[in-house]
Amino acid sequence: MQFITTSIPFICCLAALTSTTFADSGLAHEVLQRGFQDRVHETLEWRSDRVDPEVNPEAGGLYEIAAKLALEVDLDWASQRLVEVLESPRGDMFWMFPVTAVAYLGQGKLSDEADEALRRAWRTYMPQRGDTENHWIMYYVSIYLMAQLWPEHGPEDWFNGKSSAENRTEAREYISWWVNVTTSIGQGEYDSPHYLPEFLIVMAYLAAWAEEPDMRQRGRMMVDYLAVDYANSSLNGIHVGAHSRIVDRQIMEPWQGLSSYFGWLFFDNTPVLTNYGGLATAFAFAARHYEVPEVIHRIGTDRDSPFQHRELKRTRQRWRNADEKVGAVYKTTYLTRDYALGSDQGGLFSPIQQHSWSLVWDEADPRERHNRIFSIHPHWSAFELQMFFTEYPDSMPEGVTQQGKPTYMAADTFLGGSPYEQIHQEKDAVVVLYQISEEAPHQHINGLFSKDLDAIEEDDSGWIFARAANTFIAYYPLAEYSWKPIEGGGQRLYSPSANNGTILQAASADEFDSWGAFKQAIRELPLETQIYPVPRVEFTSLRGDAFICEFGQTPIVNGSPVNYEDWALFDGPFLQAQPHSRQLRMQHGNLVRDLDFRTLEIRDRVIEAEPAPFDLDSVRRR
Repeated sequence: MQFITTSIPFICCLAALTSTTFADSGLAHEVLQRGFQDRVHETLEWRSDRVDPEVNPEAGGLYEIAAKLALEVDLDWASQRLVEVLESPRGDMFWMFPVTAVAYLGQGKLSDEADEALRRAWRTYMPQRGDTENHWIMYYVSIYLMAQLWPEHGPEDWFNGKSSAENRTEAREYISWWVNVTTSIGQGEYDSPHYLPEFLIVMAYLAAWAEEPDMRQRGRMMVDYLAVDYANSSLNGIHVGAHSRIVDRQIMEPWQGLSSYFGWLFFDNTPVLTNYGGLATAFAFAARHYEVPEVIHRIGTDRDSPFQHRELKRTRQRWRNADEKVGAVYKTTYLTRDYALGSDQGGLFSPIQQHSWSLVWDEADPRERHNRIFSIHPHWSAFELQMFFTEYPDSMPEGVTQQGKPTYMAADTFLGGSPYEQIHQEKDAVVVLYQISEEAPHQHINGLFSKDLDAIEEDDSGWIFARAANTFIAYYPLAEYSWKPIEGGGQRLYSPSANNGTILQAASADEFDSWGAFKQAIRELPLETQIYPVPRVEFTSLRGDAFICEFGQTPIVNGSPVNYEDWALFDGPFLQAQPHSRQLRMQHGNLVRDLDFRTLEIRDRVIEAEPAPFDLDSVRRR
């Protein structure tokens, strides 16, 4: 067995923090890094080429300036344009992190006038800290790095009236606290296709530019931590499973998640987004200091054998209307080469943009494909918003729809969580129950049936059968329903019963001799349902898992109640971590990488025997 350990004392001896190469796979590592750095360079060139100073010198902003500084081109323009851009700063923490990149990439390259404009902006512009997890980490990493860059600045040189030393201490404390909490009880804005870039960007900045060895190591390890969490929950670059925050377009077209940029960048297993992920391109500003560990690359690209993964996350912080300030989110994700099913336990965890469960199937080309199916109770309430926000309640719901969340109150929305939803999943089957209060503004559920389903058949048994690419789908609505068109294509299953539910079972087409054989196998599955007095389902899946689910009760699977108390932080064939351990083990085949946030050590090893792959046939029941 071969060991390589990266620890703080060792890092102090290095000019730059680098990833360890596995001793028996140096060539593979070299090839992976060359491809990764080629894509980083492509990103920077795309950003830089958006502005031709000869044609339109007044175009472009902080991102284009940073890209040109990173590539060391058009430096005179970069200085001149920076002075102009900093005359009217805006964007709060979304201004802070790109201007921080400009400050570091511009060292020794910017004119004296541009340097002075940078200093003046941090004195006269007051960026807001925001109210979400990604806001705070962007804010404090930017503060930390800028205070490091100007260590002698006093309170008169800062917008917040604190000295560089005070700002650096406060920022360091928050960053360290956030890392400890995330690796102990899970991330709050977890698995977000829209907000993953913000976390990866600023952790990469720490890894690249922090001078304190422990802060640099935290950044490096958190890039690994976030990257492998995404890798483990992606299907050819598409972020799958339950999400804390997602937007309407990404619900309909999963590939449009900004996290898909990292599928292309890290793994090259999905097309690059048309705008390279927008703000996600800021990761490239510091990516020359990062190497994708081979074990993470393997985890993100190997879907040869189906696997189930469970993980623990935390709710967004709750200020009112809740017994606990932070609650637990219990996630399950099942991935195959053809599809992925993912869910949480149901409830309100993150306001407005929560997505609790869905099946996503693989498409040869995911662009413009609506490859998702699920059901949802469309819910909104001032009570929910008061739980998570501190504004005055009266104008909250209407205000939310005017702040970039236009479908929040809509009856036909496919976005959001509900306190009246309860979910349990085993492998590629899920039971979803609804008991909607009379006080809820909407008394129905919506089912998303994509425009890109190849076939939909309503069966006399009550099952709705669907085909998509190489995936067979069986969808069972517990209550009566009708179909309504979706703008842009597809159908909405509209079921107006307040007591309601959905059962979904997926399978690969290759498992069956024919489409008819799949339908017959589903019809033969044991199934008993009721919706009054409470929704209840007894169901045995294709894999032989026996569900007993009743709304308001702990689900029973194969004769035993689900034990949420023993839920691990990460629990699957590739990732293992226990709550409060602040340790993560990632493993693929004979490659093992341990992250220990207690000691800030990275330990890589090559084990002698590769474990047997997960055998789907051993759990199949037909």
